[in-house]
Amino acid sequence: MPSEVRREREGSPLNPHVTKVVIPVGGLGTRFLPATKAIPKEIFPLIDKPVIQYVVEEAASVGLTDILMVTGRNKRPLEDHFDHNIEIEEALARKGDAAHLDQVCESSDLVTLHYVRQGAPKGLGHALLCAESHVGNEPFAVLLGDDLIDPRDPLLARMIAVQERFGGSVVALMEVDPRDIHLYGCAAVAPTDEADVVRVTGLVEKPGPDEAPSTCAVIGRFVLHPGIFDVIRGTGPGHGGEIQLTDALDDLSRSRAAPVHGVLFSGRRYDTGDRADYVRTIVRLACERDDLGPDFRAWLAAFVSHDFQETR
Repeated sequence: MPSEVRREREGSPLNPHVTKVVIPVGGLGTRFLPATKAIPKEIFPLIDKPVIQYVVEEAASVGLTDILMVTGRNKRPLEDHFDHNIEIEEALARKGDAAHLDQVCESSDLVTLHYVRQGAPKGLGHALLCAESHVGNEPFAVLLGDDLIDPRDPLLARMIAVQERFGGSVVALMEVDPRDIHLYGCAAVAPTDEADVVRVTGLVEKPGPDEAPSTCAVIGRFVLHPGIFDVIRGTGPGHGGEIQLTDALDDLSRSRAAPVHGVLFSGRRYDTGDRADYVRTIVRLACERDDLGPDFRAWLAAFVSHDFQETR
């Protein structure tokens, strides 16, 4: 347990601004095997843009352009996607295809990306330790690579504002059905004077129904105090034999050194790490697009009401 979180990380400012993002993408993606045997799940397309680009665009939308990806084996396609592809760019330029050229170059010019290898998938807490030297003594944001937040429902900017007000760490929380709480980290919470902000007084990773302190589930957005690194180092393997960030935040929430708050989010979230939600996300996005939506919605309505019934 940290001693006043190592006296505020050895003299760092009490509340510096968030400037860096860590995106852990070292997982094996076993729920999507055999597709993920050679292709990272973060590269899976949502129509014509990979999942990971939505996450990076979310960070860029709030001015966070210094991003570290914690990668693992077979994750090289992530680096390739955000690099320039000179052959494609020159071919599109020769054809005068400015629209596609802009799309191809967009991901390469979006942010400044850095990469570090995790080595072995030992859990989210371990992945963050790999980012410590890049982050330094500043609060930083963590965005999970398969959890998408709809840009019409801004969450990250709100979390950063809460961290700047209260200090410490901030987690994103959503109310879920009690039957589903075992799929998430779960927070015990107390109210504050802001309707969408709670004080986190404890956390449990994937509790059973009788162990869950609430129905507030932790989702894949965090703004973390740099003292979390000291806490993670003292955290042993937890659920699944991995070093869990939830366990480290539980320790931090019970100390007086650096508070943990939660932002209650009720907007649109897409869990692309789940096969059914991944498919639902594609359908939602297709329905809403101007270029695809009208024809696709008509086809979908006919399929559900008529064609699908006939094939059963």
